[in-house]
Amino acid sequence: MKTQSGFRSFMEIALEEARAAGARGEVPVGAVVVAPSGQVVARAGNRTRELADPTAHAELLAIRAACAAAGSERLPGHDLYVTLEPCPMCAAAISFARVARLYYGAADPKSGGVAFGARVFSHPQCHHRPEVYDGIAAAEAEALLKGFFAGRRE
Repeated sequence: MKTQSGFRSFMEIALEEARAAGARGEVPVGAVVVAPSGQVVARAGNRTRELADPTAHAELLAIRAACAAAGSERLPGHDLYVTLEPCPMCAAAISFARVARLYYGAADPKSGGVAFGARVFSHPQCHHRPEVYDGIAAAEAEALLKGFFAGRRE
């Protein structure tokens, strides 16, 4: 993973979406798509239970909304902020959408698809590899997830 300095983070908006998802009983993951202009063009939190859709991950919902707003299936120059390392399905969608940069918070050793598990962007079949920056607001993202799952076990 890379490190980057001197950038404006939109992770707080992704964390807002994650908190809202948790309040709805969803796994608290949030995502934000930012256009090259620096404008937030889409934001979403997990809605898999609400929509009875296993693909309704925050990243996919945000990418779908951003693509609809752009009138294109591709998002060149766009950034995606997500509170948790994307799973393999979401990593593939990020590649297909040609997202320029991926910023994520908490690592996901169990189900991740970027730094762990499938490592989608490292496969020769991957057509597009975004720049990846990890650990952005990781402690807060991890705390949201741990709190959510601790509440489920009680």
